[in-house]
Amino acid sequence: MAQTRTIYLSLGSNVGDRAGQIVRAVAALGAAGVKITRQSALYATEPADFRRQNWFLNCVVEAETALMPRQLLHVLREIEAAIGRKKMVHRGPRAIDMDILFYGSSVVRAAELEIPHPRLAERRFVLVPLAELAPALRHPTLHKTVAQLLADTPDRSRVRPWSG
Repeated sequence: MAQTRTIYLSLGSNVGDRAGQIVRAVAALGAAGVKITRQSALYATEPADFRRQNWFLNCVVEAETALMPRQLLHVLREIEAAIGRKKMVHRGPRAIDMDILFYGSSVVRAAELEIPHPRLAERRFVLVPLAELAPALRHPTLHKTVAQLLADTPDRSRVRPWSG
């Protein structure tokens, strides 16, 4: 039997029923062999890269899976496609976006996948919900906790709790 790993995933949406699409993605993860153990609150977040678009809803989930990193990436892409993600503008509007933030303490460097996520420390929309779940989690290459990364990030974009 394959060993399970604790993973952290970022989920975001800024098109259509944002909260509903996140709920659908979380449910699809469970059906695909990714057992959600905890989920952060939803946060309304200012677009970070491509600024002229709707605000996002973002959250982070903690989960367990026996899927290997590339298998997990393919599952995420399949779920995104099923929910209706279409890449029309690089870092532009999307029905759902899911990223692997951490896969245990593993470091993966491949053409299609980098773990920990390479821009994690530069993104308040990821760090705020991640710090809600795991402030003491240590980044395996930066050797800082999530709380330290959040305190040190140069990103000053607005991230606020979403009340529905």
